Amino acid sequence: MRAVVAEKVSKPEDLTIIELPEPTPGPGQIRIDVKATALNFADTLIIGHKYQVRPDFPFSPGFEVAGDVSAVGPGVTDFKPGDRVIATMDYGAYREQVIVEDYLAHPFPDAMDYVTAASFPVAYGTSYVGLLRRSHIAPGETVLVHGAAGGVGLTAVEIAKAAGAQVIATAGSDEKTAIAKAHGADHVINYTTGPIRDRVKELTDGNGADVIYDPVGGDIFDQSLRCINWGGRILIIGFAAGRIPEIPANMLLVKSCSAIGVFWSSHRRREPESLRQDYKQLFDWWSDGKLKPLVGATYPLDQAGAAMTALLSRKVAGKIVLEV
Repeated sequence: MRAVVAEKVSKPEDLTIIELPEPTPGPGQIRIDVKATALNFADTLIIGHKYQVRPDFPFSPGFEVAGDVSAVGPGVTDFKPGDRVIATMDYGAYREQVIVEDYLAHPFPDAMDYVTAASFPVAYGTSYVGLLRRSHIAPGETVLVHGAAGGVGLTAVEIAKAAGAQVIATAGSDEKTAIAKAHGADHVINYTTGPIRDRVKELTDGNGADVIYDPVGGDIFDQSLRCINWGGRILIIGFAAGRIPEIPANMLLVKSCSAIGVFWSSHRRREPESLRQDYKQLFDWWSDGKLKPLVGATYPLDQAGAAMTALLSRKVAGKIVLEV
């Protein structure tokens, strides 16, 4: 089988294609013939050994796949060859075949295609856990979503709306704010045109947002601290801007607010049953038309480096998917 690998600390252009033998699933594992695998910003970090997980070289990047079960290991009863599944892993998705623990795989609706399915697990899973399980948003609350046209940000817009919240979405261009608006945002802010704080205060009668969803970090996070409501919750999703911000404790004190980390990769392993429930709700919302996954670009597997470069350019809205 073909596999995209990083053989050393790498940039996207350093990724190579190699041939590997067909893998065999062990106890409690399944083998998936991959049809599509989606990119995440963390893929760009892991190949440079800048991520929380630092695999030994060589390894394949990638966290999520959609495909068909082609073999099951001893003890597996929930899946059989031919089942269509999505699955997640710590790394290793950029391959024609992957081995995963059976509890990290889930069936997806018959009406959903492989490319859409591949874009689903990490982004929607992260946003669901952050918004529903960690910050417990309630109908009528105001949710401020940064990076709202990106792979995870757009899912946060949709999930917050599905849960009954008012959504303010920020992005770095009018084209991107228009995408967020089309996916349900009640209000949009192009953060290149002025301070986010002033506009958020204006839209919330001076109160600020009840929940802030931040996959960007850097200067955007600094502004978030100044537009959070009393008792609000700031969700720390990631640091796409590059700079990891510091949180002045006095800001949390005077606003009586919380800063909450959301590391979905750990959540899916620690709470597999809740993950199963999350996917059920998400797929129900998708079937009802409340979630509309946006795949902004697709590439063949052997152009993984070009796909990752496109991701880093921030010119692609939604998810980027490799077709296998």
